[in-house]
Amino acid sequence: MAYGRKVGKSTVDDSPRGARENSVLNAVMEYLSLKRIPHWRINSGATKTERGGFVRFGSKGMSDIYAIGPAGISVWIECKRPKGGRLSEAQKEFLDCINRNDGVGIVVNSVDSLENQLKEAQII
Repeated sequence: MAYGRKVGKSTVDDSPRGARENSVLNAVMEYLSLKRIPHWRINSGATKTERGGFVRFGSKGMSDIYAIGPAGISVWIECKRPKGGRLSEAQKEFLDCINRNDGVGIVVNSVDSLENQLKEAQII
């Protein structure tokens, strides 16, 4: 896997030691595509409208990626940077809800951790 991605004129350090959450997210999406696992990026947050209000999209704590495993199993993947990435309380509650209701909710900080957890959950 290649490291480094262009942002303007500089290159972001995507090496494992300096990886950012977005680098992990992109690598996870690429891996899921290679494995032909249907998946979608889920954006959540809010934006300000022209009239000064806010429009929320997604739900607070919702995971970064939604995928569909064998037999339609819902797989929710929260991506974190390898060092210092922490779940918010809302993210913990979301993943707990998924896992309590026969889905698979996981937190990954690398493609290796994704692969290991998908194998453990019998998704791959």
